[in-house]
Amino acid sequence: MTPGNHQGPVGSRPAVTGPELRSWAPLLALIVLCLGFGFAGPGFATLENLWTVADRSAIPLILAVGTTFVILQGSIDLSIEGVMAVSSLTFAMSVLNDRTGLDLGVFGLVLATFAGAGLGLLSGLVTTYLRVPSFMVTLGVWSASTGIAMLLSGDQPPLIKDPMLHALGLGRSFAVPNLFLVAVTVVLLGYALQSYTRFGRYSMVIGGGEDRARLLGLPVDRYKVLAFTFAGLLSGLGGALESARIGLGHADIGVGQTFATITAVVIAGTSLGGGRGGVLQSAVGTLTLAVLTDGMIFAGISPYAQKAVQGALILLAVLVTTWPLRSRLRIVK
Repeated sequence: MTPGNHQGPVGSRPAVTGPELRSWAPLLALIVLCLGFGFAGPGFATLENLWTVADRSAIPLILAVGTTFVILQGSIDLSIEGVMAVSSLTFAMSVLNDRTGLDLGVFGLVLATFAGAGLGLLSGLVTTYLRVPSFMVTLGVWSASTGIAMLLSGDQPPLIKDPMLHALGLGRSFAVPNLFLVAVTVVLLGYALQSYTRFGRYSMVIGGGEDRARLLGLPVDRYKVLAFTFAGLLSGLGGALESARIGLGHADIGVGQTFATITAVVIAGTSLGGGRGGVLQSAVGTLTLAVLTDGMIFAGISPYAQKAVQGALILLAVLVTTWPLRSRLRIVK
């Protein structure tokens, strides 16, 4: 063997590197959590509870896919709750309900989803062309959107009376929750976008170094606007589907989702600095949070302690993912 050649004997497998181990760590942590809670409480490991966890993770999975592309580019989206609120009210008031004379059926779902995309487009345009930091823009969009949703809601949230949409939100197909099937479809779509399109590849490059991406001639602003629009579209879809689940439109339908979504994206290895991570990692992070929350409920841990655990997780994940990049992360984009 020549000097510098670190391969083993012929036919031997190459040693697993540190980065490879880190990439598998979130999935291994999810498996360990499942096994641990399964041994700790027999009710956790039942098939029915598995579908319960899948159902609870459906909306967070959809939100995480959109947020992943924004974070991959080194930006942040804090508007999720407001976008979900507007989309929820738009959906509830455009399908068969007790407030308006509209009955658009599935087209109401499309309308609500594109309402979310419009708000995401607004965030992207202001961030890129007015050069305002994304956390400030999306915080403003969140506040404005929540106010609009409250105006639409009025004193009485609209009740959804469409049985088909109720079945979409609460029903199952072949024992699998319908919303989880939608979420899996969205995850696969997000993975395809990340792996096989310019949008996905350029998002990684932009997050790795926006200045370098501009020097390479990439249309950075265009793809940043696309990322925010896509995130808004999926937040809109999430708000509408959550309304279909609970049977009404409500301004508070997305409360807590922003923090939970960013936590899910970050804990599985998608760096807040951009350029590292992806959709599948975010899906693993979302499922990890869902399993952790469900397991803590079985263990009798109070909701306040659960919030503390989630907060500790995101702090730990931020430290782990940004520590190697601390010299580059001198500003928040």
